[in-house]
Amino acid sequence: MGEFWPVPDVLAYLAGSWRVRRTVRDLASGDEGDFSGTTDFGALPEGGLLHTESGTFTWRGVARPAERTLRFLPGPVPGAADVRFGDGRPFHALELTTGRYVADHPCSADLYRGEFTVLDADRWRTVWRVGGPAKDLVLSTDYLRMDHLGADSPRVG
Repeated sequence: MGEFWPVPDVLAYLAGSWRVRRTVRDLASGDEGDFSGTTDFGALPEGGLLHTESGTFTWRGVARPAERTLRFLPGPVPGAADVRFGDGRPFHALELTTGRYVADHPCSADLYRGEFTVLDADRWRTVWRVGGPAKDLVLSTDYLRMDHLGADSPRVG
């Protein structure tokens, strides 16, 4: 991959609404699925952003509604974020001053390793590799800022 786009303040960059397209591949079974929807990063009263994702997840030919909520709180250094699940449990740190960041999240015996890359002011991507005794997955997600979408722009999802 080429150059990444540096982000001095991850919370300022993420604020707003994004179009989301995610592919999910189960490397063990060969099954593939996809998610299409939106992610909103809205201000939290105590500081940081509430990440609310909603859309449709299709797996093995069955489409169903899907949603999740995360909290992106100010991190330990300026411009970084402390990402937490909706219930407050720690998820991972996030810092994009170089335009790229790798985060690990152990979950039982499985390990989630996420690579975050910023492509430009309106596009970023995450790729989570999940490995362990229970899972062998790759989840690739592309985000496109909704303000960037014009009438003639191709839409994600």
